[in-house]
Amino acid sequence: MTPEQRIQNHFRQSINGLSTTLNTQTHLINSAADRIAHALLQGGKVLVCGNGGSAALALYFSSLLLNRFERERPALPAIALSADPVAMTAIATDLQYKSVYAQQIRALGQHTDILLVFTSGRNSANLREAVSAAYDREMPVIVISCEDSGNVSEMLQSDDLELRVPAPAGHRSQEIQLTVLHCLCDLIDIQIFGEEL
Repeated sequence: MTPEQRIQNHFRQSINGLSTTLNTQTHLINSAADRIAHALLQGGKVLVCGNGGSAALALYFSSLLLNRFERERPALPAIALSADPVAMTAIATDLQYKSVYAQQIRALGQHTDILLVFTSGRNSANLREAVSAAYDREMPVIVISCEDSGNVSEMLQSDDLELRVPAPAGHRSQEIQLTVLHCLCDLIDIQIFGEEL
């Protein structure tokens, strides 16, 4: 396969994944935006977490809520739980790495808040612990996952929401999750602040 063919293959895989997500997940994306907007309108905040590239998506999502997406508007409360390396390393040292998000959720989370989890892999003990901690705080959970992230998805409760993008590879699912993230930001802004004139 030539380099040009490899590039074309990457683009085709990404386009196919986005197209399938559009055809199968639109209603779930809308439901997730509704739930996040509802939590924010009730005075809650969004706690966001993930590992690796998913942690980067969590940081990016929280920054778009705290600052702005496409228009000027008041800040919306969001905390990326991977943003504080001092807290994370202290928790990992004193407890275990699997507690780095759960400990923060138990300290910061309220029943009016919502937990948003980005995941693109299976072996995520810290994300499972985060979901358990959210339940301890009576927080609803939204998971944006890939085809192979069952160990977090399998513990979700009936009122929770999972957006499972149709991509087995982590990097491909993160490309699609980025587009989902932008959709969420757009819909949240519209629900809270209305259509732009």
